[in-house]
Amino acid sequence: MNLLNVGDGKVVLLAGGGKIFTDIAAKFVKSERSLEEIIASPYDKKLVFNIINSGHKAAVEFDYFIFGVEGYSRVTEVQLVRKRIASYLLKSGRVNKKGKRSFDMVLPKNIQGFSTNFEVPVSLLKLPDGTPLSEHLGDSCPSHLSLQADALFILRLIESWYSQGVNEEIPEEDLRYLKPQATEFKGLIGMNAHALMDWFAVRCCKRAQAEIRDLATKMLSLCKEAAPDLFAQAGPNCKILGYCPENDYQHKECRGKVPTKSEALAILKKYHN
Repeated sequence: MNLLNVGDGKVVLLAGGGKIFTDIAAKFVKSERSLEEIIASPYDKKLVFNIINSGHKAAVEFDYFIFGVEGYSRVTEVQLVRKRIASYLLKSGRVNKKGKRSFDMVLPKNIQGFSTNFEVPVSLLKLPDGTPLSEHLGDSCPSHLSLQADALFILRLIESWYSQGVNEEIPEEDLRYLKPQATEFKGLIGMNAHALMDWFAVRCCKRAQAEIRDLATKMLSLCKEAAPDLFAQAGPNCKILGYCPENDYQHKECRGKVPTKSEALAILKKYHN
């Protein structure tokens, strides 16, 4: 078993950035010039900024970015695919690898040392030769034994069960039903710049789950490096809007530092009155 910590995930920008097509798309809408002339015209950084600042972001949908991702858990995968204006291609979990599949898990550090006791019926326990443990304990045999288990023990138990199932030629598409959400996923993610800006607004927020926020932050960093004009203002909602739209659900670290939407509206109302 290979164990990764939340935050160890890797993100690689495979395509996107360099030449920006947002200005060409914006010019094409209003210009009387031919398409050849528009394409040959110099890049207009100011026009890109105006498009983004105006909120009319249809033109930024012509800039597309593709990321390679690994080292994140299925917990994050489930949240990730809620963003439907995107393309995903994820590593298959159903293909029979005949014992060659890597058992990779991603866990938060704060649960790795947590353990708890649970009762195991002695009647279920057998020795390696198949004989019941109760036969060797005699009349003093208790009905239950107390077993202490932490996260790693549970994962190793599942791994052993899974491997034995592979040896018994049970299809991996069936065995995977017992794999935990800690299972690592690998995949490709494709989004246009408009979808990315909307996604960063929510997933870079401190209220986002830690792992998907890590993914979004790393993707944003790559986007800012590859296309700084497009993503200069991208980030969590509070950066874009100047207030936090979460209101009562605002993250505790932001309280008193960033006004909520309700507080911002109250200030505006007071100003206009």
